[in-house]
Amino acid sequence: MARTVFCEYLKKEADGLDFQLYPGEVGTRIFNHISKEAWAEWQKKQTMMINEHKLNMMDPEHRKLLETSMVGFLFEGKDVEIEGYQPPEK
Repeated sequence: MARTVFCEYLKKEADGLDFQLYPGEVGTRIFNHISKEAWAEWQKKQTMMINEHKLNMMDPEHRKLLETSMVGFLFEGKDVEIEGYQPPEK
């Protein structure tokens, strides 16, 4: 039987994630309040942001920017962009 949650992103009951995909307090909040469908939407947005802004996931600052964007996208309904971020010069 699938686990259901009231998804804060979709604003309806939906299938919940099978396990916690993100660490810490934010990960627990996602697990308890975000559906599989909403998480899939975030993954698409995340991939696009990483590619467009040339984010380096080894850089703690870039990871923090992405986490802030993720929380805004999933819980505040913002179609997020990284304001003021300039990709590194080649």
